[in-house]
Amino acid sequence: MKIFYTLLIVSVFASCKKEVKRAENESAGSAEKTSTVVLDPTSNDTLIYPEEKHFKSIRQVTFGGDNAEAYWSFDDSKVIFQSNYKNWGVNCDQMFLMRADETFKDKQPPMISTGKGRTTCSYFLPDGKHIVYGSTHLKDENCPEVPLKRDGKYVWPVYDSFDIFVADLEGNITAQLTNEPGYDAEATVSPKGDKIVFTSMRSGDLELYTMDIDGKNVKQITNELGYDGGAFFSPDGSKLIFRASRPETEKEIKEYKDLLAQGLVQPTEMELFICNADGSELRQLTHLGNANWAPFFHPSGEKILFSSNFEAERGFPFNLYLIDIDGKNLERVTHGRTFDAFPVFSNDGKKLAFSSNRNNGGGRDTNLFIAEWQD
Repeated sequence: MKIFYTLLIVSVFASCKKEVKRAENESAGSAEKTSTVVLDPTSNDTLIYPEEKHFKSIRQVTFGGDNAEAYWSFDDSKVIFQSNYKNWGVNCDQMFLMRADETFKDKQPPMISTGKGRTTCSYFLPDGKHIVYGSTHLKDENCPEVPLKRDGKYVWPVYDSFDIFVADLEGNITAQLTNEPGYDAEATVSPKGDKIVFTSMRSGDLELYTMDIDGKNVKQITNELGYDGGAFFSPDGSKLIFRASRPETEKEIKEYKDLLAQGLVQPTEMELFICNADGSELRQLTHLGNANWAPFFHPSGEKILFSSNFEAERGFPFNLYLIDIDGKNLERVTHGRTFDAFPVFSNDGKKLAFSSNRNNGGGRDTNLFIAEWQD
């Protein structure tokens, strides 16, 4: 969920354990950067840093607000994403639709959520005519409050008013898939088009569940204390990758349970876990420390692309990393100074949508970018 980033970006800009060694490259001029690097003439930022060898080219899609969680339609012709950009007439996250080749510097995309409550985590259904997303609008049509800290620590709300809905591309809600008490959100759809995975509080803890795309046949996937969320299927639908917290000490467990009783989690310590789509063969994939999250399968199904700040001392930067599904061959992909996250490959594997603070003039805007991917 994008709330995780929004809460951290408010006031956490800090030093890193490892300096990014690119000063010489940045001062060497365009000859070393090559023609794939696009420069904004009004800014010192680049769209592609010299070390980012997996990006053949890149296009900035949005130019203001916080924009994230951009997901492709099954035919890669459209993208759905969430934004809180006030110039588009919203006060908190709502869902917006775009063609995959569009850019929104001087125009506004159509909003296809209701504009009520807070929405999160939209995803296309296989027909390309409907999406699923989470929304709080049934409880309150206003944007819910967003707590930032408890006892001096960053927290993230998991609103009990979130339920998962189906809507058409004109913004009409056509079905409600969940109606259990407590948090139901973070729904994503299998590339096979048969299952949805989501996070729910219905057991009393934040666990993963799957259901058919019509909301039937709900099955619990995880059952360990801690927050399990942000899950995605592998390209063949056989596996799940997700982020999780695992409180272990008596103090950690108490803190986790006390916050959860208030509808809050602390998202600053998470690792990635992988399992079969039925929950079997669950294992921890990363052991990096800090926050490892927003994982997505590489088109090969053999690697995971994710965001992490494990090299940072106090929060930033977040960059994208690749790791094999056996936990080996960790590779840094992006080299930004603040925030790169929410990487999502197109279904044909040729493009990558992600969110970044790059090229924002040093401000806090988080924009969408679409890169041509090369292995």
